[in-house]
Amino acid sequence: MRPSDSHEVSQLNELKIDVGALVVGAHYALAGNIVMVEQMPIYGGYAGGLEETAIIDVATTINSFVMMQATWHLDGPVHVRWGITTAREALAVAGHAARAIEENTHFILGNQYYTLAGPCTVMCLLETAAQAITDTVSGREILSGVAAAKGVSTDMFTAMEARMMAEVAHAVAGMDLQDVNILLDKLVASYEKNYKTAPKGKSFSECIDPVTLQPTDEYIAVYNEAVDILTELGLTYWNK
Repeated sequence: MRPSDSHEVSQLNELKIDVGALVVGAHYALAGNIVMVEQMPIYGGYAGGLEETAIIDVATTINSFVMMQATWHLDGPVHVRWGITTAREALAVAGHAARAIEENTHFILGNQYYTLAGPCTVMCLLETAAQAITDTVSGREILSGVAAAKGVSTDMFTAMEARMMAEVAHAVAGMDLQDVNILLDKLVASYEKNYKTAPKGKSFSECIDPVTLQPTDEYIAVYNEAVDILTELGLTYWNK
């Protein structure tokens, strides 16, 4: 590995850690590695509701730096029912926790992306956009994604989802927070009604040419459809 590569160690839910992780964390610290400590608090789990999970999220983030000597913390509040980070409640936890940390520390924060819908679907791209908006306006420095289709199926991810994540982050940077909240509310409402029928999408080889690594015409059309929806909601990035 390169000296610039992150070395991962994970905490457990909620506010717990195992002996193995402590040993690994100690090794990373003594070796002078760049340490990324990961933890995904569960909304609706042991922590409870939105407020309680946000408190747990802040505490876990601080714990990463105090106990594990993290270089940066990788978050990822997940919804206990849907197993995703793009649900309304999970976004609220992530946004409030990051804002609190960013207002009071110099910690470097990241967030993981787990969408319900799979690649080559408008829903997946809109879910990605919603989280990218939340992360950007709440001050996170690192966006880590996208694990589409809940991150549990083989080869269900492509660079097109990451492209959406990046472009939306650029699109909302500097926007007024009140305007962003109105936009975000409409955006989440557009896909959350489809949770029970979320499209599985297509695998990497079905929507990306494995030789040229270029997206298929179908995925480009899907991407442009998602862009049109986001543009109508008020993002002007693609009009420049």
